Amino acid sequence: MYLCRRCVGFLHARLMPVKAQNWGNLGYVLPLAKLCYLKQPTLRGFPQGYQNLSQRKKEMGQSCGIRCLADQQATPHRQTSDIFEQKKDSNDITTFKNSNLHHIASTQVSFPACETFIDLDAVPCPSPFEEISEQDAIQITVPPGLPPVTFTLRDYVDKSETLQKLVQLGVNLFKLEQRRNVGSMLVRLDFQGDVSPRLFFLKDLGVEDTQLGPLLSKNPFILTESLENLQGRVSYLKSKKFSSEAVAAMVSKAPYLLNFSVERMDNRLGFFQQQLGLSAQKTRDVVTRLPRLLCGSIEPVKENLKVCELQFGFRKNEIQHIVSKVPKVLTANKRKLTQVFDFVHNTMGVPHSLIAKFPQVLNAKFIRIKERHLFLDYLGRAHYEPAHPNYISLQRLVSLPDDVFCTEVALVSLKDFERFQKTL
Repeated sequence: MYLCRRCVGFLHARLMPVKAQNWGNLGYVLPLAKLCYLKQPTLRGFPQGYQNLSQRKKEMGQSCGIRCLADQQATPHRQTSDIFEQKKDSNDITTFKNSNLHHIASTQVSFPACETFIDLDAVPCPSPFEEISEQDAIQITVPPGLPPVTFTLRDYVDKSETLQKLVQLGVNLFKLEQRRNVGSMLVRLDFQGDVSPRLFFLKDLGVEDTQLGPLLSKNPFILTESLENLQGRVSYLKSKKFSSEAVAAMVSKAPYLLNFSVERMDNRLGFFQQQLGLSAQKTRDVVTRLPRLLCGSIEPVKENLKVCELQFGFRKNEIQHIVSKVPKVLTANKRKLTQVFDFVHNTMGVPHSLIAKFPQVLNAKFIRIKERHLFLDYLGRAHYEPAHPNYISLQRLVSLPDDVFCTEVALVSLKDFERFQKTL
């Protein structure tokens, strides 16, 4: 009769003699009753009194009433009724009765001194808290939760809390991942420890919620600045009599402002006050309206100041008035600035005094100035002298939308102006 593993579990495990020299051949420990379903090569661990395999199987059958698997084809179903009485209950559970097994379990067996006695039930199971060797630890492989190399932050958004919160704030991750080392920096940040304190700092500073996303999209490096440095730079600006609202507006317009040291900002403020000859209050107004003056290079500023003075011919007080009204003149493109001034001064015939009085014309689009002047000249209404009865100011020329310009300045319909534009 052949026993399944479930039935063998009901048998009591006993001591089994195993040679010390053959211990490595077994591979693992099994009770004596479980040897019935081992194949022939695993019988090498029996005592040396067994001469051959047939004798081993015979003695096993006589002592335990259990046949080896090797006898299945030789003598199938023989002596089964003499050894076991099998009964099945309603739950299909098979019950076995064998007096020889109970006899063996109750008798004591003596083994040679050369054998090693091992209690197979006493072998402990490995504990999850058991320390392992360094070599075993090296062999443990854990599948990575995140891809080690990627070209986009899309693979990390689902598993990174920081990236998910930044997306909710309106940060443009597609724009940031194209910048060098920015993507790896964002992945390493912890939202609670790194991002959240700096967001609260910007909120307390006065930055609006709608401005947080665009600010971080332009300057994600503010998330790596220490709070002490950020607070120190804000304190410096307030010590120079910048209001809290002005500081918040400056940070929103120039996201990199708080990344620069106090010494740099102090040198920049001193430079503009000295070069422009403005008072402290006017210098603060210019910097508040164009805070990137404290962040960018000062070489374009120096060059534009020389162009206005030497090439355009403005006096120093006129330059001060132009910069106070339109600070963007300091950072405007030199070629575009020269093109606009040449057309307004030489083609339209506007003197320096009027250009300094209405400096918005220097910041306007060249194509708009050219089209509107040519249209007024076609209509005979291109008069820019204040003493003329049909005088047209430069501010109205460049600031009004097309429909208002046509109805109030040119005194024609918008369609007439659009038809004229097609002739240019």
